[in-house]
Amino acid sequence: MKLLIKLRTLISCVLPLALLAAPLSSAQQNITTLPRLAGTLLDVTPPSTRVKGIPGSMQIVERGCRNAPLGEAMRRHIVNTAVQEWGFFGFQVEDQRNTAPIGNTPNPTNARRRFGPLDPVEVSRVADSVGGYWAAAPDSDWILQRQNDAWNSSGGLTSRWRDPWSAAFISWVMCESGLGDEARFKRAIAHHTYIDQAIRARDAKTTDAAYIAYEPGEQPIVPGDMLCSGLRPVYKTLAQRRAQLGVGARTHCDIVVQVNENAGQILTIGGNVRSSVRLKIFPAGDTGKANMALLPTARVIFAHLKLQTASIEADALRNSPTVQNMGCNMPAPPVFTIVSIELPSASC
Repeated sequence: MKLLIKLRTLISCVLPLALLAAPLSSAQQNITTLPRLAGTLLDVTPPSTRVKGIPGSMQIVERGCRNAPLGEAMRRHIVNTAVQEWGFFGFQVEDQRNTAPIGNTPNPTNARRRFGPLDPVEVSRVADSVGGYWAAAPDSDWILQRQNDAWNSSGGLTSRWRDPWSAAFISWVMCESGLGDEARFKRAIAHHTYIDQAIRARDAKTTDAAYIAYEPGEQPIVPGDMLCSGLRPVYKTLAQRRAQLGVGARTHCDIVVQVNENAGQILTIGGNVRSSVRLKIFPAGDTGKANMALLPTARVIFAHLKLQTASIEADALRNSPTVQNMGCNMPAPPVFTIVSIELPSASC
């Protein structure tokens, strides 16, 4: 155990310097990570500042959130924050059009995948980021403690994440983007908490909630909105969840970051998607309704949470500070071609 702790300490000290904007080893799935931007380019405080300590003894030290008025700037900040985290985790992508992950771990047969141990080097690199996500969700100290226990177990840094952190990721993005007031967004360790808030907001007609729940196809899907699915139980309609408001459920939501009508794609970013922050490609097209709608996928989207602000441009991902500043630092990841995104011309 002492040897394991010493190894974790060594990795946590030398790893950040070795991995900034550098390709990871083959054991790390050949991903290329991007450092977070300076605050002058994107006003986001790294999640790692919310915790202290190394894996196995990590503690939450900051839970504060920003408060900002609802508006176009908030919607854009939500998208930009999510895109930056996607780059930090290595621009990994999962194609929901055929349920096969792209690039790093191809699965052309769509066979059910079994997940093995995590890469300890990558876990060490992102551990304080995931801890920081949890810090943005109220009453989450026990979650981090369970993760510390997992890191201190025989599996060490190869252990799978003890608890899903996808809702914590969403909570942190909203916390950083100005939704610190629970009346506007109920940050939580489980997605169903804020999904239910959005459903109640829809039913109440008048509300302070930032997000309102709709059936997919009722309203235009635009960057800054969220798309949600149910895993246990599998919800197919908003009404099915409405009948179980307040009841625990395993759900998942992703943030919409780009809508490409020509390519028939809706792109989202979410946390803890195959243990990473990943972009998903959803198929979309004309379904006979006024708005371009999601087409069926293996995982049913039962809720469209719409942010109550003016819309921003459909290609918000391409216009994000992360993408706009990539040209001078690294070439476009291969997946950019798949999702029809070109880097701006570099002026460096």
